[in-house]
Amino acid sequence: LAFLGQIVTRAGIHLPGSIDTDGDSFDSYPDGAAALFGPDAIPTAGLIQIIGFIGFLELFVMKDVTGEAEFAGDFRNGALDFGWDTFGPETQLKKRAIELNNGRAAMMGILGLMMHEQLEGNPVIGFGFATNYS
Repeated sequence: LAFLGQIVTRAGIHLPGSIDTDGDSFDSYPDGAAALFGPDAIPTAGLIQIIGFIGFLELFVMKDVTGEAEFAGDFRNGALDFGWDTFGPETQLKKRAIELNNGRAAMMGILGLMMHEQLEGNPVIGFGFATNYS
């Protein structure tokens, strides 16, 4: 989600409406790391709300409440299945490995965008190819 969020917002697509009661729109804040650090960053109270919401999800939502988890990260809690139990053990192992690899690729993608943004100020590699660096 972080990688796709970075790409989508850099393309100019933002949520409609206001982000706060002052009437600031979602696109009035900069993209990338500048949204967290810098003169036009999200206010501290907003950043605390984001961190608090993530903490709430980690502590109370994203956990095995039924005790039926088959493996680490299994948060179905008896409600969501999508056919997982119809797969054999080998297929389940293969699908878990695919999901782990996709997560690793997404982490490398967002880290690459973050590093590129810090080095040249442009997170999308290739957008600044016509820039004269001499």
